[in-house]
Amino acid sequence: MIRSPNALRRVRLRFVTKFDARIEMIEAVMSQSDCEDRLNNLALAHREAHGLCGIGPTLGFVGTGKAARLIERILLAALKSERALTDDEIPRLLEGISLLRSTAAVEMRPAGLG
Repeated sequence: MIRSPNALRRVRLRFVTKFDARIEMIEAVMSQSDCEDRLNNLALAHREAHGLCGIGPTLGFVGTGKAARLIERILLAALKSERALTDDEIPRLLEGISLLRSTAAVEMRPAGLG
């Protein structure tokens, strides 16, 4: 449990600081679809999206969490089927990433974090 406003601010700042790297990890999955480790990479990308879904709203970034949930669903479908992203999923994932970035930028700006 976070006990002080300064501690919450530090956690929020850490979330914002790591945000771009998490998105880059998700984006990297698209270029590695033929790679031997594609399922491992897909699982890592899913884990990043899942983390954004959970911690984002907890820290007050509700829209960011919702946008991340769209990405998580796309990645989870491929992961559960043990396959690469389909030609249909890749543009949806790109749109989801764009929405996630724009939503996060808006939400993080008022907090002085973005």
